[in-house]
Amino acid sequence: MNIALFQPDIAGNVGTILRLSACLGITCDIIEPCGFAFGERGLKRAGMDYAASAKINRHLDWAHFEAQASANNQRIILMTIKGSKPIHEAKFESNDIILMGSESAGVPQYVHDRADARIHIPMQAGFRSLNVAVSAGMALGEALRQTGQYPN
Repeated sequence: MNIALFQPDIAGNVGTILRLSACLGITCDIIEPCGFAFGERGLKRAGMDYAASAKINRHLDWAHFEAQASANNQRIILMTIKGSKPIHEAKFESNDIILMGSESAGVPQYVHDRADARIHIPMQAGFRSLNVAVSAGMALGEALRQTGQYPN
């Protein structure tokens, strides 16, 4: 199981997700460009000392990330408010990559088109979205539960 961040904008969110990745023992793919300098203080503050233990794959761009996912026979599961299936109905596989869009723009149409599945977190009427790090935690929690991949 991997979590992937498409052109993230906010260092603090990335730091939080790196901390989550380290604690759960999963790899975090970061698809550049980022909207901040990767060594930024906010990244370090949110990730605390955990971020240094995270397994990180940085990708120059979408093409490099997509090529690696294809070569590794990994499904790309896009978390999106436009997802057709709620997260609790999704069927995760152990080799999946859960892809999160950038905080300001989500992902472009070609990423939507490439995704093997597009899922969403159901919310109360009138609300658009959750923080990307919160959404990543919810998605990973469900995926790891389904696949039995929580650390011992």
